Amino acid sequence: MPLKLIALIPARSGSERIKHKNLIKITGRSLLEISVKNAIKSKIFQKIIVSTDSKKYGKMANDFGAEVILRPKNLAGSTSTDFEWVSHAFKKISLKKDTITHFFILRPTNPFRSHKTILRAWKYFNKNSNFESLRAVELCRQHPYKMWINNKRKIKPLFSKKIKNQPAYNVQFKSLPKIYIQNASLEISKLSVLKKYKSITGKKILGFLTNGYEGFDINYKEDIFFARKIANKRKV
Repeated sequence: MPLKLIALIPARSGSERIKHKNLIKITGRSLLEISVKNAIKSKIFQKIIVSTDSKKYGKMANDFGAEVILRPKNLAGSTSTDFEWVSHAFKKISLKKDTITHFFILRPTNPFRSHKTILRAWKYFNKNSNFESLRAVELCRQHPYKMWINNKRKIKPLFSKKIKNQPAYNVQFKSLPKIYIQNASLEISKLSVLKKYKSITGKKILGFLTNGYEGFDINYKEDIFFARKIANKRKV
């Protein structure tokens, strides 16, 4: 049976740190439009679906070329889990004719995930089909071994590790083990993990190392400034 893929783009309207974050424009196009258009350009998806709690967002997503699933407000809060809205989306999708084998999550807050990124990630995951899911990662710049817990002004290291008989927080970065952090580029999962694990990832997770700004995530207002500065130097 040929593999059939679906792209899920989450676009809730109630972002708290940046109002209507998904509609912010980078070089004349909104973050939502960029994500939809790059998914279309990859030419690998049976369906491209935007999951949103906003009819306004839904209308825009339709205009960009995506299908839309409206989700209830209780699945679009700041503490809502990915599993909740993904499960809701699949309950609304008709799978009788187009049986989906895998789904991608493409978050609009990343303006630099191109169609080439999507294709490279899928090729890598397809070559490692024994894994249940893939998650984009990058080298952690703020090392966890140098993080602290503050308890009534007395700080304690988050991890009590020693390197060369010294507390890890006292050694240079190059002496520390490489640790990777997930980023906003993309996720891929086999559809079967939803039912098996009640999770979007399962247990056998493949790490996909992103390049350059592919993992850039807009979370704070200063991120908008940097994204526009980067975008002006390259085509988004």
